[in-house]
Amino acid sequence: MAGKAIRTVTVRGVTIGEGSPKVIAPLTGSSPEQLRSQVDALLDVRPDLAEWRADHFAPLSDTAAVTATARELTGRLAGIPLLFTCRTRAEGGQAEIDDEAYGELNTAVIRSGHADLVDVEYRRASGVVRRIVEAAHGHGVPVIASNHDFSGTPEKDEIVARLREMQELGADICKIAVMPRSAADVLTLLDATRTMHEEYADRPLITMAMGGLGLVSRLAGRVFGSAATFGMVGTASAPGQIDVTELRTVLEVLDRAV
Repeated sequence: MAGKAIRTVTVRGVTIGEGSPKVIAPLTGSSPEQLRSQVDALLDVRPDLAEWRADHFAPLSDTAAVTATARELTGRLAGIPLLFTCRTRAEGGQAEIDDEAYGELNTAVIRSGHADLVDVEYRRASGVVRRIVEAAHGHGVPVIASNHDFSGTPEKDEIVARLREMQELGADICKIAVMPRSAADVLTLLDATRTMHEEYADRPLITMAMGGLGLVSRLAGRVFGSAATFGMVGTASAPGQIDVTELRTVLEVLDRAV
């Protein structure tokens, strides 16, 4: 199958899927006060997008508090798009939340109008995932379907299959993160990204190998077809993230070469 034209995703003037990989920085505060401090630090370097990792937020079970905080973050970010993510413990996050509550939380944030994108763990209950995707698209909010494998690195064909499932689900961006145990595992992730991008993808991909071994995938993902990468401003949200300023320096070198 020949590669297809990529249907880019644009939020607040930031286009994912063309040009240099977009830099996403996490916000992981457990309270509104901590989040405000993190936003202030983030504004000094202005990543392309901010990801609110709401699973770190202490009042996560209080939907009104979550939506109110999303509203405040959107205002304080001064035009930087906000990605809303509630990462569950099963996929490396902090949230212990059942499928129905997960769906209700994400849907409430979508309907509030205070998230520019939403991350959905695509292997949760299929009916819940479909409802979130439908709600997001009904409100003009792009969806990142995601899968995080902390147990290891699946075979190349399995990585490609998962990304294709996300695409078929209707996600606007397909994301996978794996945990490499060897350099060969990193190559597997990168080759799967290349194959998906060149042969099947019609929308942006975000892929990475986590941890120190996988750092090269965060830096050089563009070469293989990854459209965004995650860097930290003070606090990392996943193993292997490096400082946004250092990350941008490397991306600029690659931009000139590519």
